[in-house]
Amino acid sequence: MQSSTERPDAVVDAPKGNWVDEIAPPWSRPWLRLSRADRPIGTWLLLLPCWWGIGLAMMADGPRWFDAWIALACTIGAFVMRGAGCTWNDITDRRIDAQVARTRSRPLPSGQVTLRGAYGWLIAQGLIGLAILLTLGQAAIWMGVASLALVAIYPFAKRFTWWPQIFLGLAFNWGVMLAYAAHAGRVDAAPVVAWLGAIAWTIFYDTIYAHQDAEDDALIGVKSTARLFGDKSPRILAGFALGAVLVLMLATALPGRNLLIAWAGVAGFGLHLGWQLRKFQPDQGDTCLRLFRSNRDAGLILALFLAVAGLA
Repeated sequence: MQSSTERPDAVVDAPKGNWVDEIAPPWSRPWLRLSRADRPIGTWLLLLPCWWGIGLAMMADGPRWFDAWIALACTIGAFVMRGAGCTWNDITDRRIDAQVARTRSRPLPSGQVTLRGAYGWLIAQGLIGLAILLTLGQAAIWMGVASLALVAIYPFAKRFTWWPQIFLGLAFNWGVMLAYAAHAGRVDAAPVVAWLGAIAWTIFYDTIYAHQDAEDDALIGVKSTARLFGDKSPRILAGFALGAVLVLMLATALPGRNLLIAWAGVAGFGLHLGWQLRKFQPDQGDTCLRLFRSNRDAGLILALFLAVAGLA
């Protein structure tokens, strides 16, 4: 069977042997690639804060059977809304992507998908996400609507600020509050504080990711924390990792139940970030990509312990 690296239509930085390249129907591949379905790490990073929010809500007032649907709805919603966000990002960045070696093979700059088709795909994914959101209650619906402005702004952030990772963090971690609201019908302090800690985490992992493109970004004038921090990245990222851990410790303390279990999860999360820092080499693109993807495991550690703390 042909590997993904031998396919002329494959995206060059997608994982080898991914399911889109190997088993998806050929007609569907450009659309799935536009949604980044060939690299699921983004879906995980959007989903995990949602699961954190469910865990925090269960810690606050106990589990409910509806939480199982919230978890499933967030999983489906993360897939389609991450796809919609990536589609919007590629629409706005299509000219920039054509100038960067890692991204010029994406469906829009490579011509696999037309601009009109991309807009249609964006709308279709948005409608699926809306249908799921409508099942989660009024508070969650309003939280979902409020997130749209952040999603719309993020692709443009790299044009006007050295801190686009903050805008990504604001949008990508909104689910911790949305999922909490779906359970509780309100947003308490705990998910808001967790959102702030997760933003620090996003700055951490997305700066590692951005180091892959630092040279190309400098040539075309795109801003990022990777370029801003430069050789100081390891030391600065250590500060963001510590900040994420401390803020998440506070967030998990606020519900007032099973604190030691929750803190064990935060400790495991922090140890994983420390491991990443030890392995981090800003000038090694392959290493940066591998460490970025490993944040799925860091987030899962915390999600698992929060679930146990909520169910106990």
